[in-house]
Amino acid sequence: MIRLRLPFAFVVLLSLCLFPFSHEAFAQTCTTGEDLDEPTRSALTNTATSYFGMIAHGDSAGLKQNAIPSLASSFDGVEGTVREDQPVFAGVNPAARTPFLLKLDGQASMDRAEFLCGVFGAKGQTANSAEFIIPNLAPGTYAIAIVDAATSKGPYAVSFVLEKQGVAWKLGGLFVKRTAINGHDAAWFEQQAVAFTAKGQLHNAWFYFFQAREMAVPLSFMSTQFTDKLFDEAHPVKPSDLPDDKTIDLLSGTRTFKVTSIFPLFVGQDFDLVVKYQSADVSNTTQTFQDNTAVMKAVVAKFPEFRDAFDGVVARAVESSGKDYGSLLPMKDIK
Repeated sequence: MIRLRLPFAFVVLLSLCLFPFSHEAFAQTCTTGEDLDEPTRSALTNTATSYFGMIAHGDSAGLKQNAIPSLASSFDGVEGTVREDQPVFAGVNPAARTPFLLKLDGQASMDRAEFLCGVFGAKGQTANSAEFIIPNLAPGTYAIAIVDAATSKGPYAVSFVLEKQGVAWKLGGLFVKRTAINGHDAAWFEQQAVAFTAKGQLHNAWFYFFQAREMAVPLSFMSTQFTDKLFDEAHPVKPSDLPDDKTIDLLSGTRTFKVTSIFPLFVGQDFDLVVKYQSADVSNTTQTFQDNTAVMKAVVAKFPEFRDAFDGVVARAVESSGKDYGSLLPMKDIK
């Protein structure tokens, strides 16, 4: 659902904090909304609209010519994104959101920059605020420009991370995210998570809160009043028997599989559960398919509530080298 093309050293943050300390002490500022002058606002929205048009026309070369050097030197990911999304965005007129103008002063990168944008109240975020936390931000002038695209496959948010070089705004990062699928948006997933919580299906609730958070904001490093609310709701239901920086044992007959991660994912229009586990060798695809099938059956047997929440299960056997082999079964076929 999310494709990020951002050089490791290049990060973006927003800051417009109305707390009683100065921005200068932290050398980081954000200008947005009514405080953003019209020429800058127009330049940023026009740039974002132009770059979206390049995606819609399949013009990877044009994007590369307008990219910062570190991104242009490793552009395969962006080209892949353009190939995938061009048919979806063709003929679409995007709607630009209010952009954010970012500036970090100083002589060295910040290890962990935390920026508060908008008005924060006594209880934290408000309806119009946002928080961004990203490491390793180099001094410079940046912007985040987001456009919304209503497509035949549903709504998308396309975010452009821009860096000012001279008078030009160069592409520094590209994020593409679907904000609703099958008519289901972040609010719907939150409602389902609350319902699962009420039924005592805490694993389902946890994954649906996770999906709500993924759909709630266009950037993974962005939080809002709504995502903070999701965190507060999800924290008490977090299961202790799922992989979390550790493996868990999944028993299938006399075999034990080491599961490294479990997470939800849309596959086409289906909402599936992905289970990754350790494998010594995936080259024998017949045997690996049998192992995958055993893992899918075992995870549903261990957590039968998953039948109420997911359309299918994807099992991926992963070697230590990273090479993997995956299989998918609809939930109705997992006996």
